[in-house]
Amino acid sequence: MAHQTEPCISVNGSDTPLAPAAPHTTALDFLRERGLTGTKEGCAEGECGACSVLVARPGVDKPTDWVAVNACLVPAAALDGQEVITSEGLATVGEPGTAPALHPVQEEMATRGGSQCGYCTPGFICSMAAEYYRPGRCEHPAGDADAQHPAGDGEAQHPADAEHGPNGFDLHALSGNLCRCTGYRPIRDAAFAVGAPAEDDRLARRRDEAPPAPAATTYTRDGQTFVRKNSLAETLQLLNERPDAVVVAGSTDWGVEVNIRSRRADCVVAVDRLPELRGLDLGSERIEIGAALTLTEIERRLDGEVPLLAELFPQFASRLIRNGATLGGNLGTGSPIGDSPPVLLALEASVVLAGTEGEREVPLAEYFTGYRQSVRRPGELIRAVRIPRPLSSVAAFHKIAKRRFDDISSVAVAFALDLEDGRVRKARIGLGGVAATPIRALATEAALEGEPWSAETVEAAARVLRGEGTPMDDHRASALYRSAMLGQSLKKLYAQTTKGA
Repeated sequence: MAHQTEPCISVNGSDTPLAPAAPHTTALDFLRERGLTGTKEGCAEGECGACSVLVARPGVDKPTDWVAVNACLVPAAALDGQEVITSEGLATVGEPGTAPALHPVQEEMATRGGSQCGYCTPGFICSMAAEYYRPGRCEHPAGDADAQHPAGDGEAQHPADAEHGPNGFDLHALSGNLCRCTGYRPIRDAAFAVGAPAEDDRLARRRDEAPPAPAATTYTRDGQTFVRKNSLAETLQLLNERPDAVVVAGSTDWGVEVNIRSRRADCVVAVDRLPELRGLDLGSERIEIGAALTLTEIERRLDGEVPLLAELFPQFASRLIRNGATLGGNLGTGSPIGDSPPVLLALEASVVLAGTEGEREVPLAEYFTGYRQSVRRPGELIRAVRIPRPLSSVAAFHKIAKRRFDDISSVAVAFALDLEDGRVRKARIGLGGVAATPIRALATEAALEGEPWSAETVEAAARVLRGEGTPMDDHRASALYRSAMLGQSLKKLYAQTTKGA
């Protein structure tokens, strides 16, 4: 990591000192205070996307990816040494006295009526631009899009998936962006109309160069400090000295605390760029996933290798959140309604905890000890998640929520079953939202194992599953509803596995 004594962010190609911003200042406020008011605050908790900006990050298929993130959640100090592009920076500046040339994404949004009041538009533009530059997107020559998807025809012309355009545009890239007045069809039309980046596109060319190296950062003002160390060993030593420090990766949880609950920390320690937390190893006996890899990076690098995780990712918040959120962060918060713990419990995963005295591996089923509590000791970090092989042959993740996407679970159920000669040889079931911690449905697993995979077995096991945990009544669902959904989830799995049999 390169060392910088004075934190500085490259914003639209210009180096911009972080000072005099406070260490808790979000990237959103940092940008707006410098006149870049296209970046808007809507919800301040990463749900509306009005604050979306582009950041140059290590790529999956190219050296650099342009990644869209929620500027309202990311501490500006976390972008020290990084490159940020806002909606203003997408346009190309020409000769003095001439108007900037619109970016192709901006041009299509204007042409196809993708904006009315305009408040949400810059955020849509940035999220759309990240997908526009995604390597591997099915690209078409500029000018072909009108013939493939005429404006206003109302339906995506894609033979396999209505959520992908003929140009390969994945509408899930916009799942974290909300619009209250335009309506989504014109925005979708614009997304499905963009072609391939031109050969001289500066941001497309930028993908072929290495991203900025993470900067070792120590930024202190008014008694608050933001720190990013060079290595895991240095970070653990700091945490041993400062057990009160708040650890952040994507800051998708802590950012909400800062914005909505006005929480402040004397010391925030960033671990998102530590190389020891960013590995991914596909071994013959196990898969090890670095705790600081974002969910998007995991999804694209695994490429379906773990089917149960592949089912989880599209249902985990939005693409904007997945571009920052990590497995380490989701497990570290200890929330009983986090989406990844039920899946990892069903996969029989373990966590690798690192401290100054060394590492230890803890089965995830033994990790949670109470509401937002775990066996992790002060000063320890989650370094990695390990998933044993072989993987179960039958896997499913059922998330019950009020919205199809980008919502908090009322109940989450993950199944991993091995069927052999019509019988259940092995069953692992992870549950979220029905107890003070994520739990394994041990009684239901026992009711299934060794029994025929039949409607009678499933009916009996579903009655057991309805009694697992200690569900409660809250604004998302009643305890009775949660219990009913547990039983229905197993019946749904049986229907899915026997369909067409």
